[in-house]
Amino acid sequence: MAPLTITVNGRPHAVASQPDTPLLYVLRNELELNGPKFGCGLGQCGSCTVLLGDRAVRSCLMPVSAAAASPITTLEGLSKDDKLHPLQEAFIAEQALQCGYCIGGMIMTAAALLAKTPKPSPEAIRTALRGNLCRCGAHLRIVRAIERAANGGVSPASSGRGDA
Repeated sequence: MAPLTITVNGRPHAVASQPDTPLLYVLRNELELNGPKFGCGLGQCGSCTVLLGDRAVRSCLMPVSAAAASPITTLEGLSKDDKLHPLQEAFIAEQALQCGYCIGGMIMTAAALLAKTPKPSPEAIRTALRGNLCRCGAHLRIVRAIERAANGGVSPASSGRGDA
């Protein structure tokens, strides 16, 4: 079997896994990327979310062969030239994480949302995040962080948009 090539975070990688291996396993085990996490393994929690092109997808359900046609971006690929992505900066500024397990998936889902809707309403943010589970109870801060990123780094409270 010839190696399959996938493009992850802007770089091509020849992978040795079988074509039906979940993308998550390839990302974590072969490429040693820790942004996507194994949560439920059923595509229901969102911890494994990555961008496939500009779409947020659950990497635990996607065979690596299905991902070969589009570029894949993980949490590690959002930052450029050692500068954090505005979403990453906003999550830090709003203290929008506790244990951090779900945050990679939350940020990747938010990145897909902001790519399509640069100024989403709080309700649009909540709708986009419905498939991402967080047991820490940081949802209000997560919504504020996404609003902050959409506002160019300005806190939603100081922008007059009110509390999420």
